[in-house]
Amino acid sequence: MNRPTPSLLQPRKAPRQARSAATIEAIHTATVQVLLAEGVGRLTTTRVAERAGVSVGTMYQYYPHKQALLFAIVERQLEAITRAMLAAADGLEGRDLATVAQGLATAWLDAKTADIVASRAIYGIAAEFDLSEVMGRAMQQMMAVIGGLLAAAPDARLTDVKSAAFMLTALLGGSVRVVMEADASEDDLACLRRELPRACQAYLAAAV
Repeated sequence: MNRPTPSLLQPRKAPRQARSAATIEAIHTATVQVLLAEGVGRLTTTRVAERAGVSVGTMYQYYPHKQALLFAIVERQLEAITRAMLAAADGLEGRDLATVAQGLATAWLDAKTADIVASRAIYGIAAEFDLSEVMGRAMQQMMAVIGGLLAAAPDARLTDVKSAAFMLTALLGGSVRVVMEADASEDDLACLRRELPRACQAYLAAAV
């Protein structure tokens, strides 16, 4: 399947004033609302514009077509999760490995399940795009942050911090994605929240 690359999906312009930023926020919120109510097949820029309270012309000032709009929603979700993890990392600097593992796993789950209905809908459209560039950038950022936490942990005796950071990033991302894409039950999510920190702690203990 041919998927459009990020370079073909960028918005026509970026908001430069508070009013423009508010318009973009309204468009993004409306997109998720239409996506949840109608599904991706019935989502159109016209429906989104109506829900957002803006003209179709205003929509096209920013997003030339539906695919660009949907890509912006996916990219926005990734950026929000990355910001949440960076904020969590600030509070974990200098803590022991077990606390780092617990804190990272909890922060990741919190970010992914903050609006679980919208998150599942976004997962459903993410497969339509080539996200290798965006995901690669986010993963490198995560690895750098996690690597810094591991290196600064007072009980860290890791022989290969880079590999440990890579595996911890993969463990967090992969496990949550599998569960989210399977339309997991509340019990499944509760199990993940209980067991993922333990899995991260066990990995770091074995890697020392």
